[in-house]
Amino acid sequence: MPPLGAGGGDPGAVRAARLVIPRRKPGDRALIEAIRAGLRAAADPVKAPQMQAYMKSAMPYHGVQTPQAQRIFRDVIAAHPLDGFEAWRDTTLALWREATQREERYGALALAKHRRYRAHRSREAFPMYEEFVVTGAWWDLVDETAGNLLDELHQQDPAWMAARMREWSTAPDMWKRRASIICQLRHKQATDLRLLYDCIEPNLGDREFFIRKAIGWALRQYAWTDPDEVVRYVTANADRLSPLSKREALKNVLKSGVIAAIP
Repeated sequence: MPPLGAGGGDPGAVRAARLVIPRRKPGDRALIEAIRAGLRAAADPVKAPQMQAYMKSAMPYHGVQTPQAQRIFRDVIAAHPLDGFEAWRDTTLALWREATQREERYGALALAKHRRYRAHRSREAFPMYEEFVVTGAWWDLVDETAGNLLDELHQQDPAWMAARMREWSTAPDMWKRRASIICQLRHKQATDLRLLYDCIEPNLGDREFFIRKAIGWALRQYAWTDPDEVVRYVTANADRLSPLSKREALKNVLKSGVIAAIP
């Protein structure tokens, strides 16, 4: 199997994540093979290395750009309905785990978040989401999981998810910590500020770019709803937030003239 994420991932973390959901069934092979065939047919050998280089991905690409890939996923998923939670989960995981090109993992995420399987996206699906984060280990896969699947589950089951995200906010795995910070990007006025701040707090001293960027992104997104609160928080924590986090957090309020300069 090719290396995971950008730098290959942590094999120990991969094994640990897979132990959460043992391989029970091979999934719906017709759906999996149809996605693979569609991607192969649309492959562009010129674009493939360019896309891989742009994403700094250890896993190669077919070279299928997003709009075309999404059409392939949509058509194949519509043509191959899955019966029940286990069929959906096992097929999604088989497509994810067996991926040899990165677009196949995008296909797994498309299947995971498809509207047909909304009822399956409950607490029972959480270990699968965790595997996506730990073994995806790069921003495109992690952010898609956090911004859609974790976000949706938090809106459905806020108290349970809040406990899980607080656990993730102090995890050794950096991508879990990033996911905990950005899992409410679409919540707007329903944002659980206490949870957001609790997930940011243990990461304020982290020098990792993807953590600092996540902090700023989450605050900037909430600033669309309550810019005064974001200004207050950034001002109160000006000595603890990184320059990157502050700059990202206040980008919109600076443009709108709410404040004149970064604290």
